[in-house]
Amino acid sequence: MSVIAYSLRRATLATCFVAVLVFLIWLLPRLLNPTPPDAAESERDKHWVDTSPNWFDRQACRWLSLCGVLHIRWDAPALPDNGGPSAMAELKSLALGLTAYWTFVEKSGVSDWEMAPEKKNSNRGFRATSNSGARILEKVPDYVLDHAPLVHLYSDEHFWPADIAEYIRHLAPYEGGFPVNASEPLDLGNLGSLNGKNGTVFLTSYDDVEQRPDWLHSRTGIPTPFDDEEPDGGDGGDDGERDPPQQPGDDTTWWDADRDHPPHRIVPPRESSDRHRGLRRRQFPQDVQHPIVGSASESNKPDVSGYSKAPAVLILVDKGADILDAFWFFFYSYNLGQTVLKIRFGNHVGDWEHCMVRFQRGVPRALFMSEHAGGKAYLWKALEKRAQKNGKPARPVIYSAVGSHAMYASPGMHPYVLPFKLLKDITDKGPLWDPALNNYAYWYDYEVDRDEAQNSTVQERTSLVPAASNPDLPTSWFHYEGYWGDDVYPLSDQRQWRLFGEYHYVMGPLGPKAKWLDRRKVCQTEKCTIVDSIEAGKKLAWY
Repeated sequence: MSVIAYSLRRATLATCFVAVLVFLIWLLPRLLNPTPPDAAESERDKHWVDTSPNWFDRQACRWLSLCGVLHIRWDAPALPDNGGPSAMAELKSLALGLTAYWTFVEKSGVSDWEMAPEKKNSNRGFRATSNSGARILEKVPDYVLDHAPLVHLYSDEHFWPADIAEYIRHLAPYEGGFPVNASEPLDLGNLGSLNGKNGTVFLTSYDDVEQRPDWLHSRTGIPTPFDDEEPDGGDGGDDGERDPPQQPGDDTTWWDADRDHPPHRIVPPRESSDRHRGLRRRQFPQDVQHPIVGSASESNKPDVSGYSKAPAVLILVDKGADILDAFWFFFYSYNLGQTVLKIRFGNHVGDWEHCMVRFQRGVPRALFMSEHAGGKAYLWKALEKRAQKNGKPARPVIYSAVGSHAMYASPGMHPYVLPFKLLKDITDKGPLWDPALNNYAYWYDYEVDRDEAQNSTVQERTSLVPAASNPDLPTSWFHYEGYWGDDVYPLSDQRQWRLFGEYHYVMGPLGPKAKWLDRRKVCQTEKCTIVDSIEAGKKLAWY
């Protein structure tokens, strides 16, 4: 009898243990994504699960959130003959020892802070009108370039800054898993024409990205570090510019502004921004720009000035009342996701990151940096600075994380989302990139864009205009509404898996126009805390 009771107890404990384990496995993805999916998302997920031909895989995915387990393998940043680890190193790194052979299948204002502008400023970006009536493009203000951020890329990065004009040569438009018929090859001048299709368009790689084609790495975009003799400004430093005496609060100020909600005056007006317009031009004139279409060659590698062959994208947005937001967008051909227990999550083709400097009458007040689905904002005085020669103001130094390219204010380890530092970004003082030396520069008017979006008769969009430094730049690419990379790979694809709600491959990103350029606050999200030190930023998680 005692033997039977003992056996029953063991069976009961085992059953309870399995039940608790299944419950925890079921609960974990819901904790990581506390927002319940809507009906459309649930339907898309059901269709995604159904793509697997394996019945056991489908059931494990539906009930245990373990999808594509037989596909799991080590996902190296680069192939062994292309700067990646050897086969032996991969085997040593593999935690589960699971491998699967597979073949690639081709996939189907005013001068003060008190008063708002009396009317819409729909011509910002055009400096004047000539006698012939032609509008003359406006140049990028000197103070924007003089305070442009310097970006430390990771020293062991594998996926470097890319030129969007070169990038789209390796992609084809897909809709619903099928190629979209295009009358001519894609370029930056016709990308917006894809918006007229019946559904969402994905720019899909011609190549299997796990074969790591050269264009994915974009090595010609590698900047080399600045001369070590050039001094750093150290952590913080306000360049002699005074910040408002109080921290950001609920009152409408420079950190919460648009043309309909101009900032209130909270300190006496500063001297005219004409002082900033009188600053001496940079040593690298902004009219020397990288061509829109060019061949990639080693001879175009950046020099010790921090120049990169890959142009950044600078978009200037006038918010009225002397508030100017300067958005610096950085593009990479590939986002290599981070690993948890040697399993990689979050890869995607195409990667847009950005930072934004908010100026008030030519004075930098704060800087926002994107991090995954959110980001952080810092008062200008809180940022690390690098001193410049020729009496120019010190410039902020920011850091791009390896693989994900998320942006941070300091080097080191940056955990996010998961506890115990299981998921983290890493930054260091790798090559220093100066995006002010090579960029596609534009002025953007979000009010004009809203009007044009409501007017179906508009043939040519005028809300985005090139700056005077690059008057012939195309603008169609900016208005493209689809994704700059592949769709989520189906479960039937041997490259794909999903564990506890996190995918190995996710869809590519939307473009700069989707990054809330008309934001009133400095942050990309409505909830916006502007921190006053780098240490405070480390404690403030983006989620």
